[in-house]
Amino acid sequence: MFLEDKNLIVNKKGGLIDRALFLHIKEIKNEILKEKYSLSVNFVSPKIAQDLNIKYRNKDYIPNILSFPLSKNEGEIFICLSVVKKEAKNFSMTYKEFITLLLAHGCLHLKGLDHGDKMEKLEEKYSKKFVLK
Repeated sequence: MFLEDKNLIVNKKGGLIDRALFLHIKEIKNEILKEKYSLSVNFVSPKIAQDLNIKYRNKDYIPNILSFPLSKNEGEIFICLSVVKKEAKNFSMTYKEFITLLLAHGCLHLKGLDHGDKMEKLEEKYSKKFVLK
């Protein structure tokens, strides 16, 4: 099942995408990457997330999120919700707070930022601005 809007596709195999989550993703994407950026967000199983991580990053573990720029104005994000749900408590966050942080994190990577102080400050800013109720 997927939802799409101009320049945004959200895909989740085997389940429905909550309309509120879709709109939340759209807001974050438009704020960080802007409206003309084409983004595909895929919610995937642990197996798919691990396979992508091995194939494209040479890392053998199940990631919570992966971001892949395809061009200057197009990219893909893969999120493993089961990992996100487990890891949220490690960051003293609710699931909704953590998913917001990760979406901002993935979009910032697609914008070209690397891990560091600047990225952390922007993640904090967007996490507060876009907290899911």
